[in-house]
Amino acid sequence: MPIRRRQMKIERTPEQKARIEAIRAQAQRDKPTLEQLVASGEYSDPVPLEDYVELLQTISALRKAREDAGLSLADVAERTGMDRGAISKLETGVHGNPTMTTLQRYAGAVGKQIVVKLIDLPSDPLPVLH
Repeated sequence: MPIRRRQMKIERTPEQKARIEAIRAQAQRDKPTLEQLVASGEYSDPVPLEDYVELLQTISALRKAREDAGLSLADVAERTGMDRGAISKLETGVHGNPTMTTLQRYAGAVGKQIVVKLIDLPSDPLPVLH
């Protein structure tokens, strides 16, 4: 089941709006490269698309396991000690960078386990971006 994204209206103060606009204007003016952004500390390494898709698939599988078990969001919230809203945001893709602990707690609540394994790369691996 694909994860749906919801556009949520964000209320910002005039100062916050001005700061964001200044950042956008500077980015348009300077046009920094990814390497320059990372070096400046303004941006961390991007997540490779393959890793992001794998995360989305894992979250989708967790949601399916919850539904198959007949559990509501409130049931998972109670079992994990997490906020029901946070679980909903995780399932809908609003919270796009959960920790392993979060995923493991959710998995345990639906009778599953997250397994991380180390595998060999192909003999001609793609370069790693830093």
